[in-house]
Amino acid sequence: MTMLEYVKMILEKVSFDKKLFEKELMKGIKELIPDDVKELQNWCYDRFGNMYQNILNKIFRKSHLGLA
Repeated sequence: MTMLEYVKMILEKVSFDKKLFEKELMKGIKELIPDDVKELQNWCYDRFGNMYQNILNKIFRKSHLGLA
């Protein structure tokens, strides 16, 4: 299992809780290489965009600035 697959699995498991989802997304981004972060971003918007769009916007904006 790749780190990207692992992060996706964790996000699926914690998606019931907004705060936990945000926390795990931030942790996951820190562990991934930039190409995987981009793939994770696309996957997150496809999978959770309707549920957590505000969180995704905030977290991925920070990650592009190197602040996440």
